[in-house]
Amino acid sequence: MRLTWGERTWVMGILNVTPDSFSGDGLATPDRAIDEVVASAVEQAVAFVAAGAEILDVGAESTRPRTAYGDRPPVDEATEAELAIPVVRAVAEAVRDRALVSIDTSKGAVARAALEAGARIVNDVWAATRDPGTAVAASEADAHLVLMHNQEERGYPAGVFETVVGWLRSAVEAAVERGVARERIIVDPGIGFGKGTKENLELLRRLAELKDDLGGLPLLIGTSRKRFLGELLDGVPPDDRVEATAATVALAIAAGADIVRVHDVAHIARTRRVADAIVRG
Repeated sequence: MRLTWGERTWVMGILNVTPDSFSGDGLATPDRAIDEVVASAVEQAVAFVAAGAEILDVGAESTRPRTAYGDRPPVDEATEAELAIPVVRAVAEAVRDRALVSIDTSKGAVARAALEAGARIVNDVWAATRDPGTAVAASEADAHLVLMHNQEERGYPAGVFETVVGWLRSAVEAAVERGVARERIIVDPGIGFGKGTKENLELLRRLAELKDDLGGLPLLIGTSRKRFLGELLDGVPPDDRVEATAATVALAIAAGADIVRVHDVAHIARTRRVADAIVRG
């Protein structure tokens, strides 16, 4: 399978191989052996593909923002790889020719090992700013690289839109300098990361403008089950935010989103199907 742009929106299903996902769907609980985690991940991956996902994003370290969910213990490289790599290898084999596997990591060594195990996309929530090795690994493997805007603190004196666009432009140029082909780069404004509800809504409202300002690079949007949706709906829990997620997905597609990253694949794949029929014809 090869990613192409403009003809369809791609659905990326989230495979959380963590014990502490904000959305409560982490597969690696303390009482589970790695072979059980792998088996569950493969089962979920196959179900996601059957439901309409074309990309499976494997993550073994929670990336929930500290500003929203508080501090969490860091996950070292070896621990992350111990969880992620067997899952990537097994999932890539299980969905071969039907879907692409992505590795959600900000560590170059984990990205490299995952690419060797069958991943074709590196999804870095720090856009290779914390470890440029993720960009180098993507370059060496001729893989796609997702560059997401992120910051620990909240506050945008220059404006959230202007800050995100400028930051992503710099991240794109840095990745290109490290050998990543521009046509392999995907950008993500980082909805929910260092941003409150007001900032998230402004970015979603201006997605078409953001994509244009970034030279039309493919755009990934991750709004699934996020905290700002709960705030808009009077505090509903993460697993009760599917309609809110679907609303953001449909509007993002209308604004030019190329990939939507989601937990509730079956519901959102149907949303994508209708939105694509309207927007893309």
